[in-house]
Amino acid sequence: MKPTRIAQLETFLVDRWCLLRVTCEDGTVGTGEAGVHGWPRPTAAMIDAMASYLVGQDPSRIEHHAQALQRSSHFMGAVVAGAISAIDIALWDILGKRLGVPVYELMGGRTRDKVRCYVHAQGQTADELVADVRALVAAGFTAVRFSPFAPDFHRHRSFEEWARQAVQRVGAVHEALDGAADLCIELHRQMNPAESIALARRLAPFQPFFYEDPMLPDSPRLMGDVQRQCGLPVATGERFTSIFQFQELLAAGGCAYVRPDVCLCLGLTGSKKAAALAEAHHVKVIPHNPLSPISTAACVQLDAAIPNFALQEYTGESTSPKRELVVQPLQLDQGYLIVPEAPGLGIELNLQHLAQLPAQTRTPSTPIGVDGSVQDW
Repeated sequence: MKPTRIAQLETFLVDRWCLLRVTCEDGTVGTGEAGVHGWPRPTAAMIDAMASYLVGQDPSRIEHHAQALQRSSHFMGAVVAGAISAIDIALWDILGKRLGVPVYELMGGRTRDKVRCYVHAQGQTADELVADVRALVAAGFTAVRFSPFAPDFHRHRSFEEWARQAVQRVGAVHEALDGAADLCIELHRQMNPAESIALARRLAPFQPFFYEDPMLPDSPRLMGDVQRQCGLPVATGERFTSIFQFQELLAAGGCAYVRPDVCLCLGLTGSKKAAALAEAHHVKVIPHNPLSPISTAACVQLDAAIPNFALQEYTGESTSPKRELVVQPLQLDQGYLIVPEAPGLGIELNLQHLAQLPAQTRTPSTPIGVDGSVQDW
């Protein structure tokens, strides 16, 4: 492989996504994505700032560049980690393309041929939720994730009202599925530990596959208490920006599944390390992926390379603007993404379509409770 250097970094802000394109002097192009979807513009600015270090560097020194960018300042955080993640993914894409192999071949080889996915079900009412779940199962998916709360959850007037609504929604889906698919329950950090433990005990008869983010991920000790007391398999970790957070969570017995986000947890490099930590604790991996087809492609490379993969979050890519973002999307077959054999990530950005998209205008919003207080989104 002849040596080359990084020549240019370009960012694209689409919907809530921050996409990255890294071009080398020999013409090789790598694609990445940053995962701080609440703050994509500051993340793009961070990538631009990091370009002063990266331009002129050897793109194959992936670990070295990640270390240099992480340790170049006293301060770290989600925007820094998201920017490094996008760069890391793009550099793996470049290395795979220059060697003519998929990224997973560079990470130890393929452990599976296809990746089982779960999809999000939606519904204002229990009946609407059940209808959506049935449609997804009819399309071939064997795992569905949904919120036990209605979209106006933050307007509840008592815990009892909140919990009864959750039991009604989960119970309706459980009855409708009748074992046809796994139920994945997403609390989205909207409860405190005491509330989530109490709700879990009410939901236990419905046997969910996982109980996601039952509290804010700011205390591994408390998450361990929730896991021990709730009686359901906790899945968490999507907000983590380093392997050290996963290490503390696992040491505290805080989950049954870890949820690294390849676009936030320092890319494929960091996520592979998080998966290895989880493997040492007999914990499986469910990568977080609410983002674009670039994130999906990176996740599938990780899924293909690790032995302790469980499920892949998949938000669908058949509607605009997702379906046009890449030239050739990954193949979905009866709820499974087929592991691609093309070099790198196996996808390419559709630059012609990107040029036609409007400037990003999305801004974060915060739910407000009936008493006027801020609630967790």
